[in-house]
Amino acid sequence: MWPEHLVVGAVRFARPTAHYDEIFAFYRDGLGLPVLAQWRDHAGYDGVVFGLPDSPVQMEITQHGTPPVIPPPHPENQLVLYLRGHEALAAAVAHLTDGGHIPVAAANPYWNERGAVLFEDPDGWLVVLAPWVFGE
Repeated sequence: MWPEHLVVGAVRFARPTAHYDEIFAFYRDGLGLPVLAQWRDHAGYDGVVFGLPDSPVQMEITQHGTPPVIPPPHPENQLVLYLRGHEALAAAVAHLTDGGHIPVAAANPYWNERGAVLFEDPDGWLVVLAPWVFGE
């Protein structure tokens, strides 16, 4: 149950990138996420906001600095997309592999045991495509 005192209208999480153009293409073209907003050189920042399954859930990616400096990727820092079944997973995987992206091994065996497929984005961060909806 969500706390009554915390009335949230939307959720956005953000992370930096060192490969803005490649990241933009990966999430827009590779995964097919809708672009809700995009900007270049706003106070020295390039950025994009992608919509996730519902527009109140968003992912913002920004690039700043010359050269941009970001933390190194970690295998447990993941964007997990829970898909509705194996057909949805197969379609998403085919879309990414048709675009030249190659699945990668999961460090955590949980994902392999449950049939998930992982891809690295251009910064090396992981996107997990799981063929079930968590909690259902």
